[in-house]
Amino acid sequence: MEVWELVARESARDLITRYNANGDSGRIKQMVAVFAPDAIFETGDRRFEGRDAIFAFMSGVVIAQSDPDPDAPPPPISPALADWEARGRTPMLRHVTGTTQIDVVDEHTMRARSYYLVLAAHGLDHWGRYLDEFGLVDGEWRITSRREITDASFAGGWGSRATGEDPPHVTHPVCWPGITP
Repeated sequence: MEVWELVARESARDLITRYNANGDSGRIKQMVAVFAPDAIFETGDRRFEGRDAIFAFMSGVVIAQSDPDPDAPPPPISPALADWEARGRTPMLRHVTGTTQIDVVDEHTMRARSYYLVLAAHGLDHWGRYLDEFGLVDGEWRITSRREITDASFAGGWGSRATGEDPPHVTHPVCWPGITP
């Protein structure tokens, strides 16, 4: 393996990490900076083209979670998350990315597949995969395409609340005898 390939692989890992760390901290501008200006972001059946469209979408997710529509019926919420919010705690998210497989196509292109888990106040919230493509933009590696696939989420958690509906892949927390989620 040549040095340029090591730099490329580490750049991909860094971009994946910066996306999640900045998003979890509410730094949407820095989160979106990992994308190329003409990048494509896909989630569910939605597609966003260009950094500005991705920024608008991500900002909308933050606003929807922090300032929901007062006329809309409240989405279901897990008892653990309700208790957390009732105690005045700000909901938090922590994305954990692992099992990242990077394929270096050439000196200007890479692809990666990663699993992710999202932890919230109530524990594991939702999980899925990132399918990424990377390219060199003005000498810097950037994500040129990301497909986010949610494999499953817990009913009443952040992942199901963010969409405003219970997607078909919603599951329910395991309840052990004598333990209430």
